[in-house]
Amino acid sequence: MAEIGGATVIARSLKQQGVDYMFGVVGFPVIGVAMAAQKEGIHYYGFRNEQSASYAAGAVGYLTGRPGACLTVCGPGMVHGIAGLANAWSNCWPMLLLGGTHDTYQNNMGAFQETPQVEAARPFVKYAARPDSIQRIPYYMEQAVRTSIYGRPGAVYLDLPNDINEGSADESSIALPPRSPEPPRSLADPAAVKRAIEVLRKAEKPLVIVGKGAAYAHAENEVRQFVESTQLPFLPSPMGKGVVPDDHELAVSPARSHALQNADVVLLLGARLNWIMHFGLPPRFRPDVKIIQLDIAAEEIGTNVPNEVALVGDAAAVVGQLNDELDREPFEYDADSDWWGELKAKVEENRVMVDAMLNDESTPMGYYRVLREIRDQVPRDAIIVSEGANTMDIGRTVLPNFQARSRLDAGTYGTMGVGMGFAIAAAAVHPDRKVVAVEGDSAFGFSGMEVETALRYKLPITFVIINNNGIGGGTAELTDPPLPSFYTIGARYDQVIEAFGGRGWCVQSPEELSKALREALADPLPNIVNVMIDPKAGRKPQKFNWLTR
Repeated sequence: MAEIGGATVIARSLKQQGVDYMFGVVGFPVIGVAMAAQKEGIHYYGFRNEQSASYAAGAVGYLTGRPGACLTVCGPGMVHGIAGLANAWSNCWPMLLLGGTHDTYQNNMGAFQETPQVEAARPFVKYAARPDSIQRIPYYMEQAVRTSIYGRPGAVYLDLPNDINEGSADESSIALPPRSPEPPRSLADPAAVKRAIEVLRKAEKPLVIVGKGAAYAHAENEVRQFVESTQLPFLPSPMGKGVVPDDHELAVSPARSHALQNADVVLLLGARLNWIMHFGLPPRFRPDVKIIQLDIAAEEIGTNVPNEVALVGDAAAVVGQLNDELDREPFEYDADSDWWGELKAKVEENRVMVDAMLNDESTPMGYYRVLREIRDQVPRDAIIVSEGANTMDIGRTVLPNFQARSRLDAGTYGTMGVGMGFAIAAAAVHPDRKVVAVEGDSAFGFSGMEVETALRYKLPITFVIINNNGIGGGTAELTDPPLPSFYTIGARYDQVIEAFGGRGWCVQSPEELSKALREALADPLPNIVNVMIDPKAGRKPQKFNWLTR
């Protein structure tokens, strides 16, 4: 019978399980795996650093519902990939890290880059294993992929020893299990569904919070039907933006602090009461707030705040149950209520305050003027990637999203350096859509060399770098020695991509920015717009300090 190589079995097993995207850095002992993956029809993207590649793999899991794969060499390469494991773990995204390792017969002998890789991955994964033979690779691959997408999604890890990658077996001895089906969409207890509607019906100041979990579950149709049927005000989490379009009349994002602080009933749709939602605690929430919590994971229910109603199940399925209950007994919140009056007044108050900064034509520019230009020019279906302190935080309020899963940012883990990997992943999954990565200069510096990767694969990404000369704010003059938060003044990040044949623009005025963005967004190849802003620019005054400290 014909012989089949271990690398081919790995690649074929991945393809069988619906893993269509792989990112990594090749070397010993995984070059053959990358080559085999391409032959099996997997889209392989060669990165400059495993860290960025691992972030890309996690983003693919979020965007598609099947894990993206990150392929690393042994030892240091695999350790670099743990960054993406941790990010996927925190964000609850399916992701598969494949770490090459030494020959199994060299265990504990001090092999080249020998590292306890399975043990190193374990704190951040749902599943970690090392296949024990070529024949068993398909079994382990199906287990890994199924575990990553079933229940609460998350990262998984497989060790790939060199003697398995480079070995071979009788092809008749290899049995590929069927593709793991899509996760079952579990339903909530019908009694809890009825109770949730009853609690909302009696609420004086209700609020719906749409989270990243609803976006991941592709629940956009169900959620939009729910909010429009009930006419309840809603607030998206950062990556819940776009599940219901940000310009929807029921959105109250500009009144976020007031809505959170005063709502008496909060319906969490796939959002967690973690630091992003201020733990659901005073002073950002009422001490007597009632929480109706929808989550795929039962262990998440009641975290930080006891819930009034627990809805455990898939977001799309459970919101569908809520809609069915509303069909039987319709409920519509009063548009003339005092609560809506409060929210609309606060929305208008904040709009007036922000409009002044959005329309400030002075130079050097501030964040709001730059972000307004991006807002006005990007296509409605663009995927926005954003990271950096003020760049990301202000961008959440200025840059709207109109489709689910169209925003990727630092997320639950607050990870800086994800932007390049996320942007490349988004362009790989959606080559027909423009990807705009809005980066602080500090955030860009983590993995800026990946613009070469984007250009090599001709991905339609515009990188906008909002450059304030430092972390959180630089200065017009460097001190001697420089303070830890200061970077090189006026750094020409635009010239980085020019080194690889791409286009770059360095702009300082609104007029220059407008022209550069038009040209950049029309360019089918990756490019950089480097925007010099006032180093002292900041956010509008905040009612609460960061993390409510």
